[in-house]
Amino acid sequence: MAAITYPLTLFYDAACPVCSLEMDSLRERDADGRLVFVDISASGFDASPWGTTREAMDAEIHGLTGDGQWLRGVHVVRLAYEAVGLGWMWRPLQWAPLQPALDTSYRWFARHRHAISATAAPLVRGIRAWRARRAALDPRACRDGRCADRRAR
Repeated sequence: MAAITYPLTLFYDAACPVCSLEMDSLRERDADGRLVFVDISASGFDASPWGTTREAMDAEIHGLTGDGQWLRGVHVVRLAYEAVGLGWMWRPLQWAPLQPALDTSYRWFARHRHAISATAAPLVRGIRAWRARRAALDPRACRDGRCADRRAR
């Protein structure tokens, strides 16, 4: 994977509970401030300053590198994981023959994410409750939207 310039700005749909849960997890792990999060579902969001439409951004996750390079799809997710020290989770999936299936699977998920979220709602609520309990018990709990690096445990 070619090196990118951080920060990486992630344009994601916070109205999708699964997507929001994943971005919350990345935000919590982003101890070095390498990621910026932009909610495209926020009231008044306007994609035109970036030369695109909200509909295009809604079709799949978009990312903007620190040097102005636009990225889309599963590659953005892979780079976000890399930014927070979890790139190792994606290394097995970087094998070239797997890329078409991975890209197709991601596009299918993106298209059906709201239905998937509705089905997964009890699981999402359970994970959020578990994270809230964990943060409440952790003396290094999140402050001002940033959390202590939990990788040191």
